[in-house]
Amino acid sequence: MQFRADTLALTLMLALLTSLGPMATDMYLPSLPVIASRFGTSISGVQMTLSLFLIGFAGGQLIYGPIADRVGRRPVLITSLMLVLVASIACTLAPSIDILIFSRFLQGVGMAGPIVLARSVIRDLYSGRRAGEELARVAALMGFVPAIAPSIGSVIHEFFGWRMIFLTQTALVIAVLVLVVMALPETIKSKRPEKLTFASFPKIYMGLTQNRLYLAYVAGTSFAYVGLFSFISASSFVLQSIYGWPPLAFGAAFGICSFAFILGTWLSRRVVRARGINGTIRIGALILSAGGGLMVLLLATGLDGPYGITFAMMIYMVGIGFTLPQNVAGGLALFPDRAGAASSFLGFSQMISGALIGFIVGYALQDTTWPMAIAILVAGLLAAFISWNFLGTENPDPVD
Repeated sequence: MQFRADTLALTLMLALLTSLGPMATDMYLPSLPVIASRFGTSISGVQMTLSLFLIGFAGGQLIYGPIADRVGRRPVLITSLMLVLVASIACTLAPSIDILIFSRFLQGVGMAGPIVLARSVIRDLYSGRRAGEELARVAALMGFVPAIAPSIGSVIHEFFGWRMIFLTQTALVIAVLVLVVMALPETIKSKRPEKLTFASFPKIYMGLTQNRLYLAYVAGTSFAYVGLFSFISASSFVLQSIYGWPPLAFGAAFGICSFAFILGTWLSRRVVRARGINGTIRIGALILSAGGGLMVLLLATGLDGPYGITFAMMIYMVGIGFTLPQNVAGGLALFPDRAGAASSFLGFSQMISGALIGFIVGYALQDTTWPMAIAILVAGLLAAFISWNFLGTENPDPVD
């Protein structure tokens, strides 16, 4: 049996593929302080396992999209999942922080494939507002993974240790690989005829970035994700080390924020029918700014604490649910014949922005929440500036 368009089974499969990356990022967050202690490294040192993962995740996305446009979705997806499997085993067995960092980098390179290919499959099968709705549905289902991953990770950590977290990821990747091989059909309608060389990759991406509207979607996606990754990379230290919450409480707080993201995607599916892709992005960007503004206000007035910080981030996550799926839908809508490459560059820009902010916040974070809060506020404001100044009111039309 193979999955077909407009079925719940296919939506669930695509959600599972897109959730592998967040799972690899969020599931081991409660273990970061312990990993730092066990390997005798600093906060910034152990955060390299996050940042290098994102760098690999970003770089890998530049490779997979054009290749998938040329040879098809299935072979590229299967190859990337095989790499994830090898890297996950290496993370499980890592004897030092250096090997763990390198293994996480390889894991990130592999994890780039599923998200790029899932988005490309959606663009192969759907268009316009329907693509935006499907991306929002997939994002909503995917949102359950970061909602429960830290909680599951904290329980595994508590009873079995941090290595079992990576072993659990390994088992899940095996299950996904089997499912893809058995049930996911090839969806690309017409493969790109030109041969791929090293020189052709820059030309492909230069062609995409000459479109100013596409760049606006890329920037909006990147700025929104900068705020999100500031929280991902710093929240375990802020909530546990600064505010004194145990790993289980941190996992619950992270899960609540993820449910706020799910709420945002659910609301955005209804808003996009009335306001279109660009209108939905604009509303979401204002919500992002409100969440960042509240977090800074709480700190400035001395009313901050784990509950207040979590609530402010919940607001920001609702905005993420509005902006990320629709920015992706807008960017892919412009290039139906280059869906893989368009998905790749969107993902690359998003992840490299997150990796850079992870470096900055990691080094600035000592015994204060201010670096994380400022990064979230600035990211929200920049996302709002882009959406309200460079996006029109009409839905994007294909340029090919």
